[in-house]
Amino acid sequence: MNEIIVLVIIAAGVILCVLRMILGPTVADRAVALDTVSTVTVALLVLLGFIFKRYIYLDVSLVYAVLTFIGAVAIARFLEKGL
Repeated sequence: MNEIIVLVIIAAGVILCVLRMILGPTVADRAVALDTVSTVTVALLVLLGFIFKRYIYLDVSLVYAVLTFIGAVAIARFLEKGL
C-alpha cells in the first residue's frame, strides 16, 4: 500500500515538471524541468525495481541517469555559448 502512495507522489512530480516544461517562460526553465523529469524518472525506476524485485531496473536507471546528465551538460553548454 505504501508503494502506491509513493508512486502517486512521483507521478504528481512528473506532471508538475511537465507543466513547467510546457509553460516555462525561458529556455533555461524548460531545461531544468527536463532534467528534473529525468531525475524523478530515475527514482521511479529504482522504486519499481524494488517493488517487482527486478534488479535489472537499477542498472537501467543508472545508465539512464548518466545519459541524462550528459544531455543536461550539453544543453547547458549550448545555452551558454550557442552553436
